[in-house]
Amino acid sequence: MKINEKNLSAYSTSSSPVDKEGWLCKRGELNKGYQKRWFVLKGNLLFYFDRKGDKEPLGVIILEGCSIELAENDDQFSFKIIFHGPNNRSYILGADSQESMEQWMKSLACASYDYMKFMVADLQRQLKELEESPIQVTVQVPTNQASLKVESNEQKSPQPPPRGRHNPFNKPTNSHQSPQRKDILFRKSFKELHNQLGRPILRDRNEWRFGLMKQELHNQKPLITL
Repeated sequence: MKINEKNLSAYSTSSSPVDKEGWLCKRGELNKGYQKRWFVLKGNLLFYFDRKGDKEPLGVIILEGCSIELAENDDQFSFKIIFHGPNNRSYILGADSQESMEQWMKSLACASYDYMKFMVADLQRQLKELEESPIQVTVQVPTNQASLKVESNEQKSPQPPPRGRHNPFNKPTNSHQSPQRKDILFRKSFKELHNQLGRPILRDRNEWRFGLMKQELHNQKPLITL
């Protein structure tokens, strides 16, 4: 793989988002002594500088085909970047605390392109399950309306009104009370519920944008004044 060093150097100090940065002690296979370096993580590229604010990095570690592991039999708060395959190489990095070490290990382990592909595939699977699984929606309907729908399908002869006078001292029956509400469950898919709830929002948004366009056209001055 060919790497354009000039482009990499420019990218390391560009205004592109930085995933993580900070001081770490670095030890390679050739140099057995620890050297304090300023590390900057951008995507799957881990740059390291001699000092913070330098214009050019001392080097870069491409975080592909590697694993992040704790450094055994080494100094405290140390971890390793181990590359697999022929002519593999490893780097040992040391942090100043347990919390800093765990944060760096997590960020580096999630920086590779393979990890991003895995996360996208997992999110797509979860979204598909949500779209296919029905969602229970509770709708409250008065009992008198529900009974009307049921009785409308049956033809019944009209009943005469009840005879007799009403006693005002009798306790009111259920017929004089306010209609009770009954919960009825409807099952809808995630996609149907999303379309149903999102349609009025889109309509209101389009009306708002149309109103802004009309106002801008009304406020515009003519290009030619006679």
